[in-house]
Amino acid sequence: MESLGGLLVADFSRVLAGPYATMLLADLGADVVKIERPDGGDDTRAWGPPYADGQATYFLGVNRNKRSIALDLRDPGDLEVARALVARADVLVENFRPGTMERLGLGYEQVSAANPGLVYCSVTGFGAGKGAELPGYDLVVQAVGGLMSVTGEPSGPGTKTGVALVDVITGLHAALGVLAALRHRDATGRGQRVEVSLLTSLLSALANHASAFAAAGVVPRAMGNRHPSIVPYEVFEAADRPIVIAAGNDRQFRALCEVLDRQDLAADPATRRTRAGSPTG
Repeated sequence: MESLGGLLVADFSRVLAGPYATMLLADLGADVVKIERPDGGDDTRAWGPPYADGQATYFLGVNRNKRSIALDLRDPGDLEVARALVARADVLVENFRPGTMERLGLGYEQVSAANPGLVYCSVTGFGAGKGAELPGYDLVVQAVGGLMSVTGEPSGPGTKTGVALVDVITGLHAALGVLAALRHRDATGRGQRVEVSLLTSLLSALANHASAFAAAGVVPRAMGNRHPSIVPYEVFEAADRPIVIAAGNDRQFRALCEVLDRQDLAADPATRRTRAGSPTG
């Protein structure tokens, strides 16, 4: 798929959320030029093991289909190279702390005057208001945003997800925002600034948990592999190994009872709603 073929992306991002977004753009055919520090490059180049052919697989996993250039943005000459790249770019993605790009002369207002069609995407940890200076680490945002409170066993401590899920979701939001801004540019000729943060992306991803609290005042809690609204929907121990059973509606529940030769359960007048009100064993 080359739907973004011909577009130039100046990628000033590093670690995961920003690079994940620009990798998606590269996968869609955009020419992504990744700007990295001369002294080691993107932090994730050193995030190993594991390694593949001497390179950290963490870095490889979110930076495919990109070209890299080493620039010291504190060096006037290298900074001019970066500014020249931005001047002809269609998209810029950055995840520095707020104010950093402005100090470099690469803020949105500064560069859009000369390149009005530029789509400028800023990825932050906590937005541009209070907390803007806090480093946006996925684990910290999982804790602050509440994801750890609904992950893991009820009797255990707050648990992070096995993948840096907040970074990944934020990268998806960033890529989606860039695509929407490019559509706007197609119609008007003008670029836009896209702003996404780890915290707001996580709050969006809480989905049914957020809705339960906002609409019904229910504070969500960790339930292990169980579901707060659907039963059975969890992991069960079997004679040989664990099995996952997910019956999302009454038709599926009847089919499950048929397989288990427990048609009497299917004939019970209980509905999915009332089943959800009774804990499973």
